[in-house]
Amino acid sequence: MKRRDFIKNTAALSAIAIFPSCQNTKPALDGRLRTAHIGVGGMGAEDLRAIASHDMVKVTALCDVDSNNLALARSLHPDAKIYRDYRVMLTELGDEIDAVIVSTPDHTHAPASMTAMQLGKAVYCQKPLTHHVSEARAMNKLAQEKNLVTQMGIQVHSFYDYKLATLLIQSGIIGKVKTVRAWSPKNWGYDGPAPEGSDPVPGNLNWNLWLGTAAERPYKKEIYHPGQWRKLMDFGCGTLGDMGVHIFDTPYNALALDVPKTITNNCRMPTGVGFPEHNVVTYEFPSTEYTTDNFKWVWYDGTGAPPAHEELQLPDNEELHDQGAMFIGEEGSLYLPHFMELPKLIVDGKYVTMDISAFDLEDPIRDYEIEGAKHYHQFVDACLGKGECSAPFSYASRLTETILLGVIAGRFPNQTLHWDSALAIFEEAEANEFLDGDYREF
Repeated sequence: MKRRDFIKNTAALSAIAIFPSCQNTKPALDGRLRTAHIGVGGMGAEDLRAIASHDMVKVTALCDVDSNNLALARSLHPDAKIYRDYRVMLTELGDEIDAVIVSTPDHTHAPASMTAMQLGKAVYCQKPLTHHVSEARAMNKLAQEKNLVTQMGIQVHSFYDYKLATLLIQSGIIGKVKTVRAWSPKNWGYDGPAPEGSDPVPGNLNWNLWLGTAAERPYKKEIYHPGQWRKLMDFGCGTLGDMGVHIFDTPYNALALDVPKTITNNCRMPTGVGFPEHNVVTYEFPSTEYTTDNFKWVWYDGTGAPPAHEELQLPDNEELHDQGAMFIGEEGSLYLPHFMELPKLIVDGKYVTMDISAFDLEDPIRDYEIEGAKHYHQFVDACLGKGECSAPFSYASRLTETILLGVIAGRFPNQTLHWDSALAIFEEAEANEFLDGDYREF
C-alpha cells in the first residue's frame, strides 16, 4: 500500500479505546519520563545509553527484531518490557509510555514514528528523519497537529563547535555567504549487482519484521542486517543521508535555508540497487539574509572526496580534515571540520584569530562523552516541560527533504531537477515517482 494509506490506517488506530488520547506526554507518578526504544542495537544502543543517562528517565520498554540486541539491552535495563514488534509494543503499553525513541534502519523511521505519533507520543527519531520526501512532510504535519515534542538524532547539532559556527556566520564575520562546499570520503554506496540467492535466516533475527514495510526478498548474510543496508536504495539513503545530514546541519541552520530550487547530482547511471559510490551534488537555494542572491551548495562524497578546489585550499598548504564544510563569503571563509574541531576564519589566504567574547556560549568541551548526551537530554527536558528541542521535526523535515532531493537526483545523473516546494513536486515528472514509496503489509 502507499504511504498515504498507511497514514490513514495508523490514524484509525488512535481512535481505539485502549490508546491514550492525550497530545502531550504524561510522566510517571514519580515525575520520570517513561521511554520506549525501537531498535537497540548499533546506534540504537548509543541512543538508549544517552537517553537513559538522564536522571529523570525510566526505560520502560525495549523493542528489536534481533534477540541478541534485546538480550544485551535487557541486561542493562532488567525492569523494561521487551518486544520484537513495535506495533505490539505500542498497542499493549498504551498510556504506560510517554516518549518513543526510533533507532531503526532508515526505511522504518517513518512507519514506526508515525505509529507512535498517532498515539500522542513524543518522538526522538534518528537521522535522516525519513526514507521518502513525502514521509518527512507527513511527519512534520502530524507533529504540528498533535503539538508533540520531537527531535531528530543529529547530536552534533547541540555541540559547542557547531553552535559557535552558527553564531559567527550570522554575525556577518565573512559577509554574505555565496557558496558552501561540504564533503565526506565515506562510501555508503554500492555499484554492484543485486544480491543473488539466499542464506538461512539466523535464529536471532525476525527477518519479516526487519523488512517491515519494504518489499519482501530473501535474506542474505552480511548484506542487510546488521551490515550494508545504508548502501541499498530500498533501506538507506547513502552517504548523503548518513554523514550528509550531520555535515549539512550547521550551514543549513546558520544560513536559515529552506528547501532548494534546483538539484544536480554528478554520478554514475542508476542501477536500481545501490546508491552511487561517488556523488557531487549541487544545490541552488532561495537566498536568505545571510546569503548572496546566487548562493549555491556543493556536496562531495566517496573515496577521495573532496577533489582539489581553490575555495578549499587552506593556509600554508595544510591538509583538509577528512570531513567538513567550508563557508565561502564575500569577506573571507569559515572552515568547519567535522567534528569536535573549532571553526577557523580565513581571510586573504591566512588564518585570523577571532574574538568570540561577544557570544554567550559555555567554554568548549572536547569530550564526546560529555557533549554527546546534550542533544538527548534536551529532548527529555522538553518532554518534561523544561525548554525546547533545537532540531524538532519542523526543522528536521526541511533538512531531510533537502538531503533526499539530492538522493533522488542520483537517479538522474547530470540532469538538473527543478523543485516546486509549494506543490511538493518536480517540474520533471519522471522524478516524482521517487517522492513516495509502497508499503508492504507485514
